Amino acid sequence: MKIPFSPPYIDSSVIEEVTDALNSGWITTGPKVKKLEELVCSHVGVSNALCINSATSGLMLALKWYGIGEGDEVIIPAYTYAATALAVIHVGATPIMVDINDDFNISAEKINEAISSKTKAIIPVDFAGWPCDYKEIKDVINKNQHLFSSNNNKQEQLNRILLISDSAHAIGAKYNNEYVGLCSDITVFSFHAVKNVTTAEGGVLCLNLPKPFDNQDEYNYLRCYALNGQTKDAFTKSKAGGWRYDIIYPGLKINMPDVLAAIGVAQLPTYFSSILKERENIYQFYQEFFKDKSWAILPPFKSEEKLSSCHLYPLRIKNITEETRDSIINHISEKGVAVNVHFQPLPLLSLFKGMGYSISDYPNAYDNYKSEISLPIYPQLTQGELNYIVKSVEQAVESHL
Repeated sequence: MKIPFSPPYIDSSVIEEVTDALNSGWITTGPKVKKLEELVCSHVGVSNALCINSATSGLMLALKWYGIGEGDEVIIPAYTYAATALAVIHVGATPIMVDINDDFNISAEKINEAISSKTKAIIPVDFAGWPCDYKEIKDVINKNQHLFSSNNNKQEQLNRILLISDSAHAIGAKYNNEYVGLCSDITVFSFHAVKNVTTAEGGVLCLNLPKPFDNQDEYNYLRCYALNGQTKDAFTKSKAGGWRYDIIYPGLKINMPDVLAAIGVAQLPTYFSSILKERENIYQFYQEFFKDKSWAILPPFKSEEKLSSCHLYPLRIKNITEETRDSIINHISEKGVAVNVHFQPLPLLSLFKGMGYSISDYPNAYDNYKSEISLPIYPQLTQGELNYIVKSVEQAVESHL
């Protein structure tokens, strides 16, 4: 049996929506993108959402919007994909890595220790779709407000550290009975090919800014900035007499095209109505199977405060080395089951080693990483395939203990 790790979910409605975009004669940013933004707002509960070409671009755009650059610091977890740190580096700021809790997510206590007068933003990561401890993080921000000083009008209006959620994994996750997207000032979801909802490549930036900000005004600014700072997009310019435009910001070119947005337009309502529940059912199946295994550390799924989006199933094996974990993965792969590891902590990667980061400073990140194996989780999996996956994992693990 061959079981892939994370194939995209493409059904007839996706094909019809993409075909409609192609037949319309309009394939770059236009009505499909606007429709996807509206769907995100209606399902997640935010007032404004801007589609962009990747979640990485969305993080960069949020940092630039707040005027963050050289000399500034942004706190991030050491346990995340490189894009979280690269977004900070690309705007000229310094990523300040902190360790994580046992649930894979950033430690509020470690954030508190890392905040300085240079801290302008914090980017918690909702790993695997499990929401971070947002109340605790906000408490830390408020506790350290006296250290914050503003460098521009946006920072003066907010008058504190900006909270940007890297929720690439977490569309559909809930915190205190509200969808993630309402937990932070700005939330960025990913629509990459392997995510719960995809546009092949893409992402969406959701605004939840407090007063005195007007989220519609900030959306208008960000939309313009994401199109080279141009006052009209190509769709508007194509209208009769609409050719004249201006460049008013030193913007980026990170807009999402309609032909990709069409995939998300078809997928997103189905995801919230049925696919998310199917992912939860698979997650629960794994939980039930592994809960009685003395060697298994189950990932968090639901609590009184939180509900995962079930993007990944990050199983951990007790008391094993990184080398043993890798051998177990090879054993599972030989059975035809594709598994993965999420993630290599940033200090293990050459770029960040060269910047002076050391994994010895992040013991929890390394402990989670060395024992973690991500199992397939997607709605196309049959019960027979799920049974085969768990038996393959069981056999592989127990042959190494």
